Amino acid sequence: MGIDIKLPIGLMFSILGAVLAVYGFITKSSPEIYQKSLEININLWTGLIMLAFGLLMILTSLVQGRKEEKKKQ
Repeated sequence: MGIDIKLPIGLMFSILGAVLAVYGFITKSSPEIYQKSLEININLWTGLIMLAFGLLMILTSLVQGRKEEKKKQ
């Protein structure tokens, strides 16, 4: 069908989400950082959500690519 944009977007979200989740995990023992966000570790949770979304994009890209290969055969 052409270029599948889901793969690079999934990689970008996965990498940034992993970095953000690691930062949130490292700073979870510093409650003064998270006072403005009602003491919710927003970095950790946002990073995990971004990582999950990125992995979902990569998975759907790979599954779609395999379906297209089967159609060609």
